[in-house]
Amino acid sequence: MTVPAVLARVRLNPHSRDVQRDLRDATQMHRTVMRMVPDGLGDAPRQQAGLLYRLDETDTSSTLLVQATQLDPARLPTGYGQADIKSLTPMFTALREGLGVRYRIVLNPAKRERLPLQEKGKRGRIIPLAGADADQWWARRATEAGLDLHVMTPTTMDPIRSRRTDTQPMRHTLIRYDGTATVTDPTALTHALLTGIGRAKPYGAGLLSIAPAATT
Repeated sequence: MTVPAVLARVRLNPHSRDVQRDLRDATQMHRTVMRMVPDGLGDAPRQQAGLLYRLDETDTSSTLLVQATQLDPARLPTGYGQADIKSLTPMFTALREGLGVRYRIVLNPAKRERLPLQEKGKRGRIIPLAGADADQWWARRATEAGLDLHVMTPTTMDPIRSRRTDTQPMRHTLIRYDGTATVTDPTALTHALLTGIGRAKPYGAGLLSIAPAATT
């Protein structure tokens, strides 16, 4: 299966002021990542480019993973980091029912509150989920995405902060899930891999990464 998607792995330079700024503000990170996609994509450029990203951090380093149909790491700020880019076609070609995989995803599990009948027509506020509620949310979404989960290890991440305006700070609760699964529906999984899962995609959530599970 030929799927027009590439992945850039950017090892961030901790001494870069641009990196330091972006790590403090997810809106700024989003703007920086969007520089990597072509111009002229219309009113919804992130969706048109199929852009998803995730920040993977350890005690000693930070790596930015960026996925899209086209990416140009040379458009990142000077000194931002070292970037490697690869085609994801081999990954999509290998997908088949019954394939065992390892996965990682950072999610913003949430639900919309139900409103009383007299308030029908209004949109309820978004409520973040945690603990068992978040785990059940991910299990349902994984099933819809063509994965049968075997191991699900949640890690609560530091919340990300962004700003719509200078006076409207936003806070997004994030949970990272690592584990193993079996592919049950390659078509549904391809769609999930390309479009992401859940909310807060502009702020680093929703990118599903998979790799073949080790065999014994």
